[in-house]
Amino acid sequence: MKNSISNLNATARNDDFLVVDLASYGPEADRSSFRPQEVPRPVLTAPAGRRSKRAFDLAAASFLLILFGPLLLLIALAVRCDGGPALFGHRRIGAGGTSFRCWKFRSMVLDAEAVLAQTLASDPVARAEWDKDFKLRRDPRVTPLGNFLRKSSLDELPQLFNVLKGEMSLVGPRPIVAAEVERYGQAMEEYRACKPGITGLWQVSGRNDVDYAERVELDRRYAWSWSLRGDLIILVRTLGVVARRSGAY
Repeated sequence: MKNSISNLNATARNDDFLVVDLASYGPEADRSSFRPQEVPRPVLTAPAGRRSKRAFDLAAASFLLILFGPLLLLIALAVRCDGGPALFGHRRIGAGGTSFRCWKFRSMVLDAEAVLAQTLASDPVARAEWDKDFKLRRDPRVTPLGNFLRKSSLDELPQLFNVLKGEMSLVGPRPIVAAEVERYGQAMEEYRACKPGITGLWQVSGRNDVDYAERVELDRRYAWSWSLRGDLIILVRTLGVVARRSGAY
């Protein structure tokens, strides 16, 4: 790897913010363990950081909902054509370890749980892939429309409502399910310090092509290095990732 995380210019200010050049983050950055020494706790535990991040989330999410309102309606109508609901809410772990319902446009068949159980029971390769990352590259549950929504990331637009409710942020760690808590280990301390994000370091650093341990480290790194400037950089990078459909399936 070209850039070592040890070369990042990180400095702590009096208000507990850690300023890190997030432009160095990305697929070419070193994924070695990041253990900042200059701050005693994740940056987003600071009240000033939480307030400024929340203000930005409210303003940006409101604008995006107005901008994409007609598109949201069209997608909802298309998803409902098979007789099922337009939205799917899955329980995820949020800030402080609380549980919330994370919304997406439904991208799977109506009997998705039964299809998954049958696939995992009959296909050892799929079972191993699921046990590794809780994902399947060729997921038999996903509908043709759902496949398009996932690859274009349009399925995640309803999470803007989660942002307005204060359950999520535009940028943050990827929202995890309860079954993943044990795999996070000590990194759950940093995860609980943040609201999960619609996008984040994981999404702009390879997304589903990144292995699980690396995803956890990226979430940990975000909690330690947050800045509003860093969030803006990640949001801009997300546009390119979505356009290229990098790591999406």
